[in-house]
Amino acid sequence: MMGSLAHPTSESYISPSLVEDLRSSLKTSKLLTPDCDAYKLKIKRWADSSEKQAGAIVLASSSVDISTTLLFAQSHDIDFAVCGGGHSTSGASSSLGGIVIDLSSMRAVHVDPSSRTITAQGGCLWADVDAAAGQHGLATVGGTVNHTGIGGLTLGGGYGWLSGLYGLVIDNLISVDMTLADGCSVTANATENKDLFWAIRGAGQSFGVATSFTYRAFEQPNPVFAGTLVFTPDKIPQVLAFANDSIEAGHGKSACMLGFAVAPPPISSPILICSLLFNGPEDQAKAFFKPLLDLEPVMNSAAMIPYSSVNGMFNNAAEHGGRKSTKGAAFAAPMRSEFLQSLFERFNEFVNEVPDAKKSLLLMEFFSPDKVCKVDNRAMAFANRDYYNNVLASPQWNDVANDGKCRQWARDVTAMIQEEMEACKIDGRISPKMDGVGTYGNYEGDDVGFGAKGRTVFGANYERLVELKKKWDPKNAFSKGHLLTPQFDAWHGGVPVVI
Repeated sequence: MMGSLAHPTSESYISPSLVEDLRSSLKTSKLLTPDCDAYKLKIKRWADSSEKQAGAIVLASSSVDISTTLLFAQSHDIDFAVCGGGHSTSGASSSLGGIVIDLSSMRAVHVDPSSRTITAQGGCLWADVDAAAGQHGLATVGGTVNHTGIGGLTLGGGYGWLSGLYGLVIDNLISVDMTLADGCSVTANATENKDLFWAIRGAGQSFGVATSFTYRAFEQPNPVFAGTLVFTPDKIPQVLAFANDSIEAGHGKSACMLGFAVAPPPISSPILICSLLFNGPEDQAKAFFKPLLDLEPVMNSAAMIPYSSVNGMFNNAAEHGGRKSTKGAAFAAPMRSEFLQSLFERFNEFVNEVPDAKKSLLLMEFFSPDKVCKVDNRAMAFANRDYYNNVLASPQWNDVANDGKCRQWARDVTAMIQEEMEACKIDGRISPKMDGVGTYGNYEGDDVGFGAKGRTVFGANYERLVELKKKWDPKNAFSKGHLLTPQFDAWHGGVPVVI
């Protein structure tokens, strides 16, 4: 029974007669059923493994119709899901036989240059926001893949290329309009519904449907130096040495993502990639990255480009289609060269054992955490602030027979990284200065149908979130986020969303 704490896993179907009842109750939104031409397109997700056959899709065009749909689903015990960009690898933005509230028709963006704010509807992609802001010489922290929806990334925290300068997406979130389980539409910000605003900055997917976000923007009139360098694996020690040093040396203006991928034919073997950014003039950028450029990368796409194009750098590596999973971990610099070499060997073993997974990625983020750590872990629900950075294991494959092997690799390799982190603490190589949980919720899309326990993602903020969940969503209608219902924490049955 959807919305009941007694049966949090059941998915109730919508009958044909109820489909027509829902359709007639909508004011301006369209409703699609499996016999509609647009249906197949609208159930497509970033990951094929996350697609489910919905009984009905509401192409929401207003908060009024979102409210109507939420109340209708709950009154008839019908499962529902919310889809923004559709990037959830857990399937949380899909529903088997139930209702999908599709926000893709709500993609308007308004930029106010005088107040340096950006207001974007809940169905926007980061490409929409970046392009609109760029027209006014502005930018804000956003997703590193620009076809990601703004909703899921924002509600789960949000790291980006500009985090070294400006912190997380939620650190620059001014206000949110949200439709709640009871059908009410509210505004949450620093003065209105302050407790809800605290909760949705990190756990927002568990509290309602965000229909509009207002972000703080920053002046970005000039282009940035950005692109990807590709190296042969023998360059691991030198490239890592630079990446380790860059965290402090860049003073927030630089960022790089270091990792492993499989080169396309005719090479078809694992390579070392380093995607980078320097927010400054070209001469300064080239001087900063000189140690890397002097290593003579086998490919170099770095150039001065508009910031509005930066978040498209990974689009080819993160294209739609195929089966996918994500799993995160954390590391503290300096990372040992020997350890990175061991990660490369594990990656190499994996893609050789499972050739179907040749599009997989293992990425480590190197940027200054100073700005992120200026905000206390108690200031909002998000609890992953500390002097470390994230790792993303992203297996990508096609054959359903490889589901188990690919997901297990992600678990195993992130467990290796977490063990290294703990070893560093024990032997004194690092001394974290805060109390971050070491788990970035938006990367916890490991298992379809299973999500991280709330305490794992939210740490000391968990108890307060549980109480706020009782206040704002007492029947657990929004049950597809990290678990905030203690009686089912051991059951481990929610699903994480990066919608």
